[in-house]
Amino acid sequence: MTNRVVAYQGEPGAYSEIAALRFGTPQPFESFDEAFAAVEQQTVDMAVIPIENSLGGSIHHNYDLLIQHPVTIAAETFVKVEHCLLGLPGASADLPGRVLSHPQALAQCRNFFATHPALKAEVAYDTAGSAKIIAEAGDTSALAIASKRAGELYGLDILQKNLADEEWNITRFFAITHKDRQPDTATPGLKKTSIVFTLPNEQGSLFKALATFALRSIDLRKIESRPFRKKAFEYLFYVDFMGDMDEENVANAVNHLREFAPMVKVLGSYGIIE
Repeated sequence: MTNRVVAYQGEPGAYSEIAALRFGTPQPFESFDEAFAAVEQQTVDMAVIPIENSLGGSIHHNYDLLIQHPVTIAAETFVKVEHCLLGLPGASADLPGRVLSHPQALAQCRNFFATHPALKAEVAYDTAGSAKIIAEAGDTSALAIASKRAGELYGLDILQKNLADEEWNITRFFAITHKDRQPDTATPGLKKTSIVFTLPNEQGSLFKALATFALRSIDLRKIESRPFRKKAFEYLFYVDFMGDMDEENVANAVNHLREFAPMVKVLGSYGIIE
């Protein structure tokens, strides 16, 4: 496992890097698009991409990229997001200053800013990137919200832990590989499958689609619609359900769906890596 090269978006210390470390040797990229391209070109073995956050919801751009690239989901993993307030030695949360972080992280720490009015939130491109910025700037009035690992990597002090408004802040990640590469992630136990499909704009078509799974007692875990960019006011449906495409009833359900759905793409059958 440790010989794999695993792409992720962000700087060392990002929550995505924490996920990548579970699969191999992390390699950072500036954008999700570049991480997907590296998997497609097979310059890396796999990539980890955040797909859903328990507070912020789905990361829609990454769902779009799953369709656009020849990749398959090999595994999923969950990372608990534990925001820390970081600063250079001598910095203080009680003095006026600015706090850098990703906009989603800043939004998840509103209560902290409400009780520290002298500190002003400032958007940065990445949580770990904000830690890197203040470490390089050497300004003790600039703070960052990022992971404990980011503080350790960039030599910053942890001024406060557990900044998030909600305790249960968890991000779900997919580990993806090229569709022609045999996934080698050991995921014992129950499998989950993710698919995406379109439906004809006809009365009852969604009910009919869901019935293909209900009639076979397949446990649906998530369904979400997204605008279909190729046609105005038509939609893609993303569905997660328990089961493996190697199982007969699962394969039959998907084949039944294909009989009337204009497009069906299996994104992968996978287990959990902890």
